[in-house]
Amino acid sequence: MTSASIKEILNEFNLNGNSTQCTPLNSGLINDTYLVQEDDGRQYILQKINTNVFENAPILMDNIQFALPILSADDYEQITFLSTRTGKNHLIHNNEFWRMMTYIPNSTTYNTTTKPATAFEAGRIIGKFHQLLQDIDTAIFKDTLPQFHQLSHRKQEFQQALQTADTEKLTTAQAAITKAQHFITELQHLNTGGLPIRVCHNDTKLNNILFSKNSEKALCLIDLDTIMKGFFFYDFGDAIRTVVNTAAEDEQNHNLITFNTTLFTSFVDGLAYNGPILTSAEKESLPLGAVFMPFIHGLRALTDYLNNNRYYKVTYKNQNLDRCFSLFNFAEKALDHKEFMETYIQGKLV
Repeated sequence: MTSASIKEILNEFNLNGNSTQCTPLNSGLINDTYLVQEDDGRQYILQKINTNVFENAPILMDNIQFALPILSADDYEQITFLSTRTGKNHLIHNNEFWRMMTYIPNSTTYNTTTKPATAFEAGRIIGKFHQLLQDIDTAIFKDTLPQFHQLSHRKQEFQQALQTADTEKLTTAQAAITKAQHFITELQHLNTGGLPIRVCHNDTKLNNILFSKNSEKALCLIDLDTIMKGFFFYDFGDAIRTVVNTAAEDEQNHNLITFNTTLFTSFVDGLAYNGPILTSAEKESLPLGAVFMPFIHGLRALTDYLNNNRYYKVTYKNQNLDRCFSLFNFAEKALDHKEFMETYIQGKLV
């Protein structure tokens, strides 16, 4: 991205491209993200949406705009989009889709944590997100990524990848393929029939939660591109896989992968802080949801590995395979703690 192009984009968002700094942020796996700072200290987040992944970016923006006015409270920081010169919340520049949003000062994110207080805050802010959105009309939200967490869909993609992958990849990934087939059989018992449809974040990994550098309180959820209809266990399980596991998502030393029960109970305590927001059926779905979500992410990473890394950014050859093995390992550990989760959830979430 040239400095001239950045200046053109900033000018379209009513910022002076000659008096701003634009620094790439490299934590995201999908979009290209930049921190923009003006000379007077004001900061913004500029993003180029990956339209190969999000093929209908305007609908994605509509979903976020439906939710943002409601995602505001004394204990939930509001994010807003900047408008372009033509009054839109996004910009098409050289056939690329750009948007800019407010940056919350003195904020930070964590990839992992060992602190119960951080786990509690993660649970609290995810519960607050759902509490704020619980009465919104789900019918107005469209699926920007259809069947995003649907097991049958991910199973079909996986089976197609098995048919087209080269022999070397199939051989290298054979142990992961066997584990995937075992989990698919196990998780078909997860019944969604009695669960209410909610507006979910659908990507509640720990580093999608913004924390205050000063108070260490959770401020809000970020990376809202996947806001759409779903089940609560999607957001629960996705958080558990990154809050309760203190290892990196692509950790190769599986002895470092943990299911930390103290962090789990702290996270559930944070959820409970918001008061009753879940039905009995939802509470019953959570333990298996904590197995389901790391498995689904692992299956997607395995499928992407077999498909030559079309979806996730990778920094080395077998990173998606390492992600897969790590996520499957945590899913196994979560399954081993299923009864522990059931007991604590039923005792804590009223």
